[in-house]
Amino acid sequence: MNKTEDENNYLSKEKFDELTVELEHLKTTRRREIAEQLEYARSLGDLSENAEYEEARNMQAATEDRIRNIEAELSNARIIEHTKGSAVSLGSIVTIQKQGEKEELVYEVVGSAEANMQEHKISHLSPLGSALMKKKRGDTFQFETPKGVQKYKIVNIK
Repeated sequence: MNKTEDENNYLSKEKFDELTVELEHLKTTRRREIAEQLEYARSLGDLSENAEYEEARNMQAATEDRIRNIEAELSNARIIEHTKGSAVSLGSIVTIQKQGEKEELVYEVVGSAEANMQEHKISHLSPLGSALMKKKRGDTFQFETPKGVQKYKIVNIK
């Protein structure tokens, strides 16, 4: 089964490396720490009323769940290979200006796994991100929001 572009898990090289380091830490250091906590909790006796044991088991389950999630994310990852070009693509840093306003906004277009509005990283699948894709410097574009249609101009693309 072929994945469509919307189903691919696009990650920057930095995010891919960050997840790889986290996965390695969870599989080695964190698993060992939890095993030690479980061993200590077992040594305390009756497991049915042992809060330390229950907490360690919950941490173990959460850690294993996170490991599975990261492995799935990395196995489906496609590294964003941004090539400087004249059109907006994944990895582009785009400066836009709302029609009739002076303020300029800067966003990085990323895969949905990395989207974070506080860091000005928008998904290529979001209404703004998809409206930006393949546009060039100087282009005007619009997209639908809950407040109605918004019109912008692309000031710069890096």
